[in-house]
Amino acid sequence: MTPRLDLVGTVATDMARTLDFYRRLGLDIPAGAETEPHVEVTLANGLRLAWDTPEVIRSFDPDWSPGGGASLAFRCDSPAEVDRWYAELTAAGYDGHLPPWDAHWGQRYAVLRDPTGTPVDLFAALPTP
Repeated sequence: MTPRLDLVGTVATDMARTLDFYRRLGLDIPAGAETEPHVEVTLANGLRLAWDTPEVIRSFDPDWSPGGGASLAFRCDSPAEVDRWYAELTAAGYDGHLPPWDAHWGQRYAVLRDPTGTPVDLFAALPTP
């Protein structure tokens, strides 16, 4: 199955100010979320919007540096699909930034970069034990 755009992620260096901005635009972001390192909301159309602190990003990508701002995250049907799409895209010559791994938050995860340098994440839930 083709991966589906599921999440647009950005890095928030000032989570409180960032969430205030989006609340003012009408997003329903829970009170107290500004103290969290990762915040996400699901929009009416099902697309998720997420914010992470730089520390969260560096926890799995130590070489990350501020830049491009947003990333696109595509949900795959299975961990094997994450591996397959990563292999297919890197074999086609696209930049495989972080090869697939089992992330501590319960997902198989990989990061590529599109031709403009925008991070494109592939993910799928790991089976529960």
